[in-house]
Amino acid sequence: MDAHKKVAFYTLGCKLNFSETSTIARNFQNEGFERVGFEEAADIYVINTCSVTENADKRFKSIVKNALKKNDKAYLIAVGCYAQLKPEELAAVDGVDLVLGATEKFKVTDYLNDLSKNDMGEVHSCEISEADFYVGSYAVGDRTRAFLKVQDGCDYKCTYCTIPLARGISRSDTLENVLNNAREISEKGIKEIVLTGVNIGDYGKGEFGNKKHEHTFHELVQALDAVKGIHRLRISSIEPNLLQNKTIEFVAQSNSFVPHFHIPLQSGSDALLKLMKRRYLQQTYTDRVTAIKEKMPNACIGVDVIVGFPGETDELFLETYNYLNEMDISYLHVFTYSERPNTEAVDMPGVVPLKTRQKRSKMLRGLSVKKRRAFYESQLQTEQSVLFENENKDGYAQGFTENYVKVKTPWNPSLANTIHRIVLTEIDEDGLVRFDWC
Repeated sequence: MDAHKKVAFYTLGCKLNFSETSTIARNFQNEGFERVGFEEAADIYVINTCSVTENADKRFKSIVKNALKKNDKAYLIAVGCYAQLKPEELAAVDGVDLVLGATEKFKVTDYLNDLSKNDMGEVHSCEISEADFYVGSYAVGDRTRAFLKVQDGCDYKCTYCTIPLARGISRSDTLENVLNNAREISEKGIKEIVLTGVNIGDYGKGEFGNKKHEHTFHELVQALDAVKGIHRLRISSIEPNLLQNKTIEFVAQSNSFVPHFHIPLQSGSDALLKLMKRRYLQQTYTDRVTAIKEKMPNACIGVDVIVGFPGETDELFLETYNYLNEMDISYLHVFTYSERPNTEAVDMPGVVPLKTRQKRSKMLRGLSVKKRRAFYESQLQTEQSVLFENENKDGYAQGFTENYVKVKTPWNPSLANTIHRIVLTEIDEDGLVRFDWC
């Protein structure tokens, strides 16, 4: 294998995928490969796939075509959730040479002795039951924040979800390794760490290869907060039934954790939550939001919601809409339900027409704009701490406050990856916030 070759990466999907792509990229660099941008000509292109929605599946082919336009002789590798769920389908895509499943993706460099183009993609995939070991990951290098993977897999059986089929059982990194990774990230000068996983509230399960909880998510939060040198810690997404009040109380007075929570709701209707086999009802969600706002009035709360799930009548959709409209939340991530093979929901009655799903999605996206605007307005004239990004965006530097308000100021390269105290003053025409320096 010629180690002086160029490799490029493209990541679809979640923060967890980004953390794993970064780890895979470091494996290549350790073998002597040069990492380049995906828009550049490379000898190898690695695409880390997602299969949460139908759109993520469809994007794969166009990404492959774009890579081959840069170098039609390039060796194309597919890894990730879609590669585990439908390896043969990906292998049949014109130009794809290698497809690696859940257990093989971290050993990708072992498969590169021959980079000759194949007529049909070669598949190395496991039964998902074999994905019972943990591989730690974190993403650094191209961001002012790092995505630190602490957990993988999921034991929940939500009726719409393919993630357990793509990633296997719930399992966790050891507490010692998480803390060591956090220290490494901090020593690289990165100011913010975002905790990520499939179901991070389940942290501790499978920490030492068994189902027993050696540690809990709350204990993880406490231990990370004690690590010196970390400026900011952010919880990416946590199930409402696994977010404990004692964790909310701890975050409110912690050294490093910021007042920002992303809590999946999926539906505001108890009837639909039961059909989805979620492990909570509406009241639990209300209790969590109330507890956060009591302890941290300026906290930002993001919400995942699915529209068009089978059985979602106009009345049940309006129940979700009205619930979210009344709740003290800050923004929505709206997902239009799409049928996924091998899930329970595929065979459920009450299929919602696609046009109705799209209409409901548009309504909730409009509500999200309204909610974010109201949250930003509530933060005007408050003093905040902002971490600036390292990218020049149309002549502006952008950054996020601790409670996830996005701000802008004329570009100055010296601001990149620095934290400053500011006072939020006005919302710009593009929806970002201008400020005065403290």
